[in-house]
Amino acid sequence: MPRVQPDGPARRVPITAYTFALSWAPEFCKGRETRPADAVQCSGRSGRFGLVVHGLWPEGRGTWPQWCPTARKLAPAEVRRNLCMMPSARMQANEWAKHGACMVRRPETYFRVTRILWSSLRLPDLDRLSKEDNLTVGMLRDRWTYANPAWPREAVGVKLNPRGWLQELRLCYDRKFMPEACDKRRTGAKDGAPLKIWRGL
Repeated sequence: MPRVQPDGPARRVPITAYTFALSWAPEFCKGRETRPADAVQCSGRSGRFGLVVHGLWPEGRGTWPQWCPTARKLAPAEVRRNLCMMPSARMQANEWAKHGACMVRRPETYFRVTRILWSSLRLPDLDRLSKEDNLTVGMLRDRWTYANPAWPREAVGVKLNPRGWLQELRLCYDRKFMPEACDKRRTGAKDGAPLKIWRGL
């Protein structure tokens, strides 16, 4: 299993909400196609991925919990169970250690909750959306809520990279895992912002 090194201090704060981050794999994989660490997601040998899970993150008031101490490690069998939704052993190990350990006691529980949320979503066809003329972030939010009618538009955060390409969706939940409006930190780009979606071609 990959070894994880904390990128910040341990921080325990009360959980007030959750963010479910979905990464757009074609954009992530641009230039990483031959990197061994990203082979499952980016080489093409395991198929081509669209939206994949980056992580399920607990949120606090004005900050977030992270790197809560735990002796529990992620088992290879659990990694294999999750590769279709999160195609990176390193990412899984990091997400458990940084975020999951602040939510629950066992990595199996963290990933079970993650799989339940993942399975509850209908993913829009972003490849088709990418071909629309004058594409905007608002059109992406419209497409998401059309596929998931229970989702309010204000619960869909959109993160673009500095060049205006889709990098990630940030889906905002309350403490009971019901969609809620994102705060300013998670909302990301506004509806009128131009949007480009890399198709990996």
